[in-house]
This record gives sequence, structure tokens and C-alpha cells, in this order.
Amino acid sequence: MRRLVFVLTGAAIAAALAGCGPEAEEPRRSFSAPALQTAIDDPGRAMHKAADARRKPAELIRFAELKPGDKVLDLIPGDGYWTRIFSKIVGPQGRVYAVWPESYAKLAMGNVATLRQLSADTSYGNIVTQVQPTPVLAAPEKLDMVWTSQNYHDYPDEFMGGTDPAVLNKAVFEMLKPGGTFIVIDHAAQPGSGMRDTETLHRVDPAAVRQQVEAAGFEFAGESDVLRNPADPLTIPVFDPAIRGRTSQFAYKFRKPG
Repeated sequence: MRRLVFVLTGAAIAAALAGCGPEAEEPRRSFSAPALQTAIDDPGRAMHKAADARRKPAELIRFAELKPGDKVLDLIPGDGYWTRIFSKIVGPQGRVYAVWPESYAKLAMGNVATLRQLSADTSYGNIVTQVQPTPVLAAPEKLDMVWTSQNYHDYPDEFMGGTDPAVLNKAVFEMLKPGGTFIVIDHAAQPGSGMRDTETLHRVDPAAVRQQVEAAGFEFAGESDVLRNPADPLTIPVFDPAIRGRTSQFAYKFRKPG
């Protein structure tokens, strides 16, 4: 009886072993302009279309580089403006966590109900809506991105228990994969004001945010100026009719090293 002998090259062995075991690397994903356009055109977000001109979703998603298959946490998502977009971009292989700390959720139960309904919609089946008991965030898996829009300034305020933003930044750092990104969009306060105006004007000094996030171990990865408005005096509350919907906002991208 003849014996059959199989000879494997080093390359073949490597290919055979690829993907075996917990140490296998995830496949590399790329930003997808078609996925972004599909998300922007989603008929399920018809109620939000009018806000696109001022909120600049296409420009900010390109800046953030959210990709199909990503796992993203939308922190304090409001009525789901960004959540819906994220859901269609990351697709069935991705996940979107829409999360409120309980102290904030108590003031936003209508929004929480809306997002729970959205989670139950099979068209948005990759959304998980959560109310977490403390401002110390948690996630059931490592994430590619954490996104917060117009809510970083809320953390030190009374209704949030005067939480040090360092608590948020540390939690985000721990939740992200190496190379993961933290996107912070917020209403700008006067330069040098630090956290002085968070309670009264609902604004925060961009430089203070950058210093705090970098102190948690993040690298600054860039900024977008698409939401800047030089006509905003930076000294009036964001809900004042003179500026509401036209505030000057900063958009920062931070990256976890690795």
C-alpha cells in the first residue's frame, strides 16, 4: 500500500492556522462612503432630515471614520439622531449601544422609550438601549468607538451628581479596543473658562476637554471645524433664542494608543 505524503509550505501552514483560537486578529475594516450614503438616505430618519444642514452628519462621520462592522457606544443619544445613522453604517455585523446614565435618563424618559422602541424594530436590530445605574460607563464587549454629542459638559453638573469628567474618560479608555476612538462634540465656551460655564451656559472650554481626555491616556487625533460659528459670542446660554441651533461647537477625535 502506498502512503500519501502531504508537504505544506510555511505559507500554507500560516494560512491554515489563521483565524484559529482566541488570539486571531479581527479582519481589517475600512470606511465605506456607500454605507455612509445609505445611512444618510435611510427613510427611517425622515424626521431628522431637516437637522442635517446644521448637524453635518456626513462630514462628521467621515471625520470619525466609523466603519461597517464597528461596535460603537452612543452616549446620551437623545431621540436617536446619531443612533439611526450608526446602525445603518455598522450593519448586521456591528453593534450600537445607546446608553444613558440613570441620573440623566430620569430627565429623558421619553427619549429612552423612543430608543427602546427603535431597538425592537427589526430594521434597527443591531441597537441595544441601556440605562446604566451610575455615570461610570460599562460595555459588554470591547468597542471601536465611543461618541458623545453635546453632553460632555453635563457630567460635572448638579443633576449628574457633579461627576468629575475624569471618571467618564477613564471608563471610555477601558471600554475601547487599542486604536479605538473617542469622539467629543460640544458647545464651545470662552477660551480659558475651563468648566465654569457647564451648569449656566451648557458650554465647555475645548482646551479643558482636550486636557482632561489626554490625561486619561488618549492621543489627540484631530478636530473638525464644520460646526464652528464665529458669530457665536460664546457667552450666552445655548438655549437662548438668539443662538439656539447655531452655537459654535468643537468636534474632537481622540485615539486609544495601540
